[in-house]
Amino acid sequence: MSDLSQASLPAMAAEEWQRRVDLAACYRLVALFGWDDLIFTHISARVPGPEHHFLINPYGMMFDEIRASDLVKVDAQGGKVSPSVHDINPAGFTIHSAVHAARHDAACVLHLHSVNGVAVSAQEQGVLPLSQHAMLVLGSLSYHDYEGLALNDEEKPRLVQDLGANKFLMLRNHGLLTVGRTVADAFVAMYFFETACRMQVKAQAGGSALRLIDDAIVRGAARQFAQALRGEGCELAWPALLRKLDRIDPDYKT
Repeated sequence: MSDLSQASLPAMAAEEWQRRVDLAACYRLVALFGWDDLIFTHISARVPGPEHHFLINPYGMMFDEIRASDLVKVDAQGGKVSPSVHDINPAGFTIHSAVHAARHDAACVLHLHSVNGVAVSAQEQGVLPLSQHAMLVLGSLSYHDYEGLALNDEEKPRLVQDLGANKFLMLRNHGLLTVGRTVADAFVAMYFFETACRMQVKAQAGGSALRLIDDAIVRGAARQFAQALRGEGCELAWPALLRKLDRIDPDYKT
């Protein structure tokens, strides 16, 4: 049982509760799409306000059971700032605290160990220009070499430098990471990232020579997608995704 509820969180701003609901929805959607890895990956969201507080998953809960009131609020050092019986994953906080501290535009940081994402992260060339989905990723993609479990604060500046101003980061031999101005933004970005990896693995498994998209088309893809998707698509896709969750089980909002 959660030790919190919306009613028991005194003077919580409506903006924080909405951020909790969106983040809980994101965890449920990751599980629904089959991208979760038991309890071992992480999605974090900045709490609106000047305090530099963040919401992250309780360590030990499956993604398909997380509710808005279950999320743990921590400060920039990982200390809990609201009551919770749950701990957080220290490796998860190392990665997420580094990105949030460096990227003030990153309201949400989403990290996965999806099978297809890890498979492509282990390939020397990384994401290839094979699909329309890959086009959306390649214009804002960087790579970070594997340094073991993310427990060492000394890795933070290297991770931040490799991410730079990009939206997509491939963690070599490890998984995928996206950042977003909103939870919706980070989730929809991850949908394209993971799907591009899945399409690449499928194409490679076919055994035929691969036909790569021309570099000139890759360079122009960002402008085309901005026009076609009204930005990055999250404003259109996110409400539909929430309706899907509501049809399945709306208790993520509690």
